[in-house]
Amino acid sequence: MSRGPSVVVHRDKQLLADAAAARLVTAIVDAQASRGEADIVLTGGSMGSAILASLGASPARDAVDWRRLNLWWGDERFLPAGDPDRNETQAREALLDTVPLDPARVHAMPGPDGADGADPDAAATRYAGQLAAAAGSGRDVPAFDVVMLGVGPDAHVASLFPEHAALHERERSVIGVRGAPKPPPTRISLTFPALCAARDVWFLVSGADKAGAVGLALSGAGEMQAPAAGVHGTRSTTWLLDREAATHVPRQLIRPASP
Repeated sequence: MSRGPSVVVHRDKQLLADAAAARLVTAIVDAQASRGEADIVLTGGSMGSAILASLGASPARDAVDWRRLNLWWGDERFLPAGDPDRNETQAREALLDTVPLDPARVHAMPGPDGADGADPDAAATRYAGQLAAAAGSGRDVPAFDVVMLGVGPDAHVASLFPEHAALHERERSVIGVRGAPKPPPTRISLTFPALCAARDVWFLVSGADKAGAVGLALSGAGEMQAPAAGVHGTRSTTWLLDREAATHVPRQLIRPASP
């Protein structure tokens, strides 16, 4: 099991994005060097896009063997392919469409225009099948090298919201989410067991509006109240924050990264 979470604070959102992008290159290169490929779970939102854009602008992007990179998503809005509100669409615009990825290794979550139509549960089952096929050896999901997660002002992660029924799921790796309190109400999400299969979990959070949620998750709150508190890497769990998001973090946890 991993140790307790570590917290690294950067001066502002751009420095956070640049530092996370550099970390991501290192993680991918290390994984590819050790086993030939890397499995990364992407997050959505402005922070997720900022990290990918920073990576794309960095000379270090050339260190990555893009054709041996497996990309997954922690959650997705149940919207048609190409919809601007989909995490996949935003990731493609920020980076993915500009690097030579193997399309077969880019595992977007299905939308209502997919093979299962407007049934998010069937779409979730289909995605779970892709994860299991990639994992092999009787596992439900690959041992992800990195799971990146944003955190909402209510301390939700992926599409696992406080007090929501999805938090109780322990058997399935992927579920359809209905009635999400944040629009759109229908989504697909990895579950706690799938997210916690990662070697390294990174929470990437910027902004004063997230400070209360970050503090709650790092101060002993339970996962029903603060779902972010329920995700841990098997090797490490790291919170990468900007100063505004870090104002409620217990001081003994903080390691400043930039003046």
